[in-house]
Amino acid sequence: MRRQFLYTTLVLLIGYTAVAQNKEAIRFSQTINKDNAYKHLSVLASDEYEGRETGKKGGWMAADYIKAHFKNLGLKGPVKGDYFQPIDMVNYGLSQVLTIDGQPAEPLKDFYILPPMVSNKGFAFNAGSVLFAGYGLTKEGYNDYEGLNVSGKVVMIFKSGSPSPTETAKNAGGNINNKIKYLSDNQAQAVLVIDPSIDAMPDNLKNYLQAEQLVMKTKENLDRMNGAQSIPVIYIGTTTANQLLRPAKTSIEAVKKQIAGNGKPASQELKIVVSASAKKTETKVRAENVLGFLEGSDPKLKNEVLVITAHYDHIGITPDAKGSDKINNGADDDGSGTTGVLMIADAFAKAKKAGKGPKRSILFMTVTGEEKGLLGSEWYSEYPIFPLKNTIADLNIDMIGRGDAAHAADNNFVYIIGSDMLSSDLDRIGKKANKDYVKINLDERYNNRTDPNRFYYRSDHYNFAKHGIPVIFYFNGVHDDYHQPGDEISKIDFPMLAKRAKLVYFTAWELANGAKRPVVDKNEDGTKKK
Repeated sequence: MRRQFLYTTLVLLIGYTAVAQNKEAIRFSQTINKDNAYKHLSVLASDEYEGRETGKKGGWMAADYIKAHFKNLGLKGPVKGDYFQPIDMVNYGLSQVLTIDGQPAEPLKDFYILPPMVSNKGFAFNAGSVLFAGYGLTKEGYNDYEGLNVSGKVVMIFKSGSPSPTETAKNAGGNINNKIKYLSDNQAQAVLVIDPSIDAMPDNLKNYLQAEQLVMKTKENLDRMNGAQSIPVIYIGTTTANQLLRPAKTSIEAVKKQIAGNGKPASQELKIVVSASAKKTETKVRAENVLGFLEGSDPKLKNEVLVITAHYDHIGITPDAKGSDKINNGADDDGSGTTGVLMIADAFAKAKKAGKGPKRSILFMTVTGEEKGLLGSEWYSEYPIFPLKNTIADLNIDMIGRGDAAHAADNNFVYIIGSDMLSSDLDRIGKKANKDYVKINLDERYNNRTDPNRFYYRSDHYNFAKHGIPVIFYFNGVHDDYHQPGDEISKIDFPMLAKRAKLVYFTAWELANGAKRPVVDKNEDGTKKK
């Protein structure tokens, strides 16, 4: 009797599993495998693609490869018949000049200007004197500006340090931003900040200051960049500062000793001619998201769109990287996610050709500019091809080809982030798809808005979530090769890449064919909607 009961129970369980699983979904998932993953990733993460940097040759090559794949699958180009969504993006350079008594100073050797501090209007000034104001402090018992009027003056101050040898700069109130704000509030013409680090400027700072600034021309960015120029701030080295102090027959070291010795400011006006200018230069950049559209089969539900995303860009070439390898191939970040999208698109395209296509439409979108600040997905969310109100969810894949130290013993896992942030339905559907089809360990340790790593805010799904669209972010965690030349295809776990991609595929299958779209039942702060 007991044996018969167990047998009957087993038959019922097997029958339940068969019902829970969709045979057609399983059939078309077979194209998502380690061999196809290798086929795509061996191209995208090759040295020929030069790290796929946004606005560079390798990035364009990746975009062309993805477009060709979508076209070959028979997906539609939804952007006026094309697969590219162009992004209005420019590189801003900075032309900067500083002269002292007619002698030109050399940028990055004698001085530098921070590019973000210069608006599109730029600045230019010419002054017949400079007001040296020591540490630029205003506090009880010590005021570098006592009896002085800084309005309309070019003021030179130390970036850091303290008038007292026993007092730290922090305790002295020496925050450079506070010093600059004081001068701005009191209508100074410009600020010259003495920064001794210029005398031995590290290469990473030089590279940052020389690098062009990649900017999208969104309305918000244009309003900010076209706004009024804030007070000009120029950072100068010790040699330049001593040149400015020459009329007073003193030097940086001398005035520091004087102030430390008597505890009094050494502020004074220096009769010397200083002129400076800064102007942004603009170069148009080719950058595009790549979109492939699969129209749904249901006459009504096809107007609802599920978006599946990954970013195809990476960080390009690092000339000063240690060792002989300078190319950041980005095999895991995010060649793996892009590969996942390509395979999932293939599976759904085959299903549609066989007459088993999804009821809802699916937008397969690989975005650019993620490494520059989630730019491509931000552009899409600001200028969507399909109305955001019709977008039911975004499944975002960013790094699914490796593992992390926390799972060194068992790589059969994936982090899921955001699935329950806005929609309990989406969370349930995603977890059920895993239970029914894939059976991978779902790790939710980073699924928290207050997690110090802030992963919820650091990939492209967030530009959908901030518009109230439910999201799931699939992620394998960071590793020692994150943003390093060592992120190579040789370190990819292809069976796990395919397995994680299958989880996204089966979740997408359920979402695209469900009777109802996931209900958004939570606010952005996680509280329940009333």
